[in-house]
Amino acid sequence: MNNLLKVITKDGSMSLRSEKFNENFHSIVGAYHETKNKFINPSRLKRFQNKSINVLDICFGIGYNSALLFENLIIELSTLNWYGLEIDKRPLNYALTDKEFNKLWNPKVVEILNCLNLRGLYKNKNFDCDLIIGDARKEVLNLPKEINFDLIFLDGFSPQKCPEIWSYEFLSKLKNKIKYEGYLITYTSSAAVRKSLKDLGFNLFNIIPTNSKQTRWSNGTLATFNKQQNNPHITKLSGMEIEHLDTKASIPYRDPTGEMSSKEILEIRRKEQEFSNLLDTNLWRKKWEMA
Repeated sequence: MNNLLKVITKDGSMSLRSEKFNENFHSIVGAYHETKNKFINPSRLKRFQNKSINVLDICFGIGYNSALLFENLIIELSTLNWYGLEIDKRPLNYALTDKEFNKLWNPKVVEILNCLNLRGLYKNKNFDCDLIIGDARKEVLNLPKEINFDLIFLDGFSPQKCPEIWSYEFLSKLKNKIKYEGYLITYTSSAAVRKSLKDLGFNLFNIIPTNSKQTRWSNGTLATFNKQQNNPHITKLSGMEIEHLDTKASIPYRDPTGEMSSKEILEIRRKEQEFSNLLDTNLWRKKWEMA
């Protein structure tokens, strides 16, 4: 496939690398590992046992997040109303030709993924799934107005590579599509993204790294309007993280028309950072010994 290269991650699961974005779809530590620990575990899916759940997966990509979601909800006997937004069908199509990828999932999950790949739809008595191909900034406006989501997965390329889906304006659209107790989950701990979510009224939580010896201080961000959480996979932001939201790194990505290119969005932010009086991010890094 043009511009897409196969990558085998350290847990043995396959991923892809985009030459266009010069970035892998997943951490080299492991595609399956990342999905489980950054998205599925913090979702606490057992609370939806024998219940109905609405899920929105933005930047569906290869399909790991939703495949593991499907697998867990089949076990929990949950009823699922699912929408996926993706601009490129090729990653899922490629993954489904990979024997090792297919071996990760039970046959029912593979059946769902194949139906989504071929028809963009999968429906049975418990699952109602729609994969929508197009620009997420536009397609999010076409989701049924009566549906608000229990879970929103936001898993695009990093903000510096693909700022379109991390802008304040796009995140504000997601605010209007999530339940009060719903979770917006993303792998990023970007100050710009976190500050935008905070300004939109979300309460922010750090997804706890799974390996206490690793140098990373975060596995991502969980945002919710509900302040009270009984979730062993998250914790409140540390003093270091809160201070991060007062640095130049916290200046948001702006896309007021919903049609700007990544280059335009990045240039607007660069100029705003240049003239900002906020704390220089390098000084913050030095203070917290991350230089």
